Amino acid sequence: MSQSIVSSTNLETKSLVFECETGNYHTFCPISCVSWLYQKIEDSFFLVIGTKTCGYFLQNALGVMIFAEPRYAMAELEESDISAQLNDYKELKRLCLQIKQDRNPSVIVWIGTCTTEIIKMDLEGMAPRLEREIGTPIVVARANGLDYAFTQGEDTVLSAMAQRCPEFQSNKFFGFGSFGEAEEGSKRANAFTLNSHISKIEAKEDAAKRNMHHFSNQNGASTDQKNQVKVPPLVLFGSVPNTVATELNLELNRQGIDISGWLPSQHYVNLPALGKNVYVCGINPFLSRTATTLMRRRKCQLIGAPFPIGPDGTRAWIEKICSVFNIEPQGLEEREQKIWQSLENDLQLIRGKSVFFMGDNLLEVSLARFLIRCGMIVYEIGIPYMDRRFQASELEFLEKTCLEMNVPIPRIIEKPDNYYQIQRIRELQPDLVITGMAHANPLEARGITTKWSVEFTFSQIHGFSNARQILDLVTRPLKRQKTLKNFNFTK
Repeated sequence: MSQSIVSSTNLETKSLVFECETGNYHTFCPISCVSWLYQKIEDSFFLVIGTKTCGYFLQNALGVMIFAEPRYAMAELEESDISAQLNDYKELKRLCLQIKQDRNPSVIVWIGTCTTEIIKMDLEGMAPRLEREIGTPIVVARANGLDYAFTQGEDTVLSAMAQRCPEFQSNKFFGFGSFGEAEEGSKRANAFTLNSHISKIEAKEDAAKRNMHHFSNQNGASTDQKNQVKVPPLVLFGSVPNTVATELNLELNRQGIDISGWLPSQHYVNLPALGKNVYVCGINPFLSRTATTLMRRRKCQLIGAPFPIGPDGTRAWIEKICSVFNIEPQGLEEREQKIWQSLENDLQLIRGKSVFFMGDNLLEVSLARFLIRCGMIVYEIGIPYMDRRFQASELEFLEKTCLEMNVPIPRIIEKPDNYYQIQRIRELQPDLVITGMAHANPLEARGITTKWSVEFTFSQIHGFSNARQILDLVTRPLKRQKTLKNFNFTK
């Protein structure tokens, strides 16, 4: 065991080293994806099918939203359900009819849990029949903690929704107007469709005003380039707040690239059209299943790029998309430098300090790359699951960043064993450990400064302007530790 620890803490590696331990998924439950997806897809309703344990988790993790009448609910499985004494189909039909009567959503998303996997509930078999009976689309996503880690819950939902997107018609103009041609859209009530179109028109007008104001402050080169270059349709996949989506849209608009749609879209009836002539690009590193579905089942062209986390990642992400469309990017270097200059005060606090990722939300590689660019030393990147094909560009960018910053390349440990990690943390004594909530307090009690990894998931960390959000999350525990050292608590 000691040899294992020593080999894992060797910091003289010159290239990426991958290891896989036998640890379980010590992560937040993947059904927590409901918390941000129901807010992103405004005409949806999420039904989590599980036991009381799942209900307790949702109440504790998301209970602050209960009073706002959120668009999610629990279908609790009891002993009679698990022992197959009741008809699952009749019970789910009763619940879905009640949901339709009370909320009238455009789509109902069934979230399968560990229990539905164990008792082999045929959710995919029941959903199409029930969908025909009640007239509302039902999407099945198995976001269970047996097979998936924390943020992969979103991956399963988007992968299922990608198969519901309409087919792209290459002989038609690909824009916001064509999204309403989805087969599911015809099933909506006329009143809802009218409100949806009105909201789309208002959103487009607001976006146009922002674009005009944005471009008025730029030189004419980008505008001319936009008028001259016609790019294929581009769909971005990954759930982010509308403000972040708007910022990324504007960044690509500045380079003359129009976004054809987002997966997920703000409304289910506006899902983007997909096909073999459509390019897709991910914005989160945990969406490998969605990427596979888009390539294999929808025949889309995947753009493999680093993820837009941090100013360096955002620049690389835009440059990669531009290179695919044969567009020369404009002003990205200057934009990135301005962001770094604005972050200088926080950078001075973390330069030369060390960080250890225990692994939780699958954002670890992108966050580590950004912190290395900030001047930190990353001892280890623990990650629950690693798809090297989907993250190939990010891994290459990580290695390049380490070489440019002249720091050791951290080892990447997939499915890390927490016992061995604690041993390595004791030996290395990092300045900061980014970990799940279960391990934060025990580490703090042993004098190790920690930060909850879940906070990076629920914060806005994409794009140029949100780099400060990441640094605030990282520097806050370091500032707190520095302040506490100035106090004497001994009597």
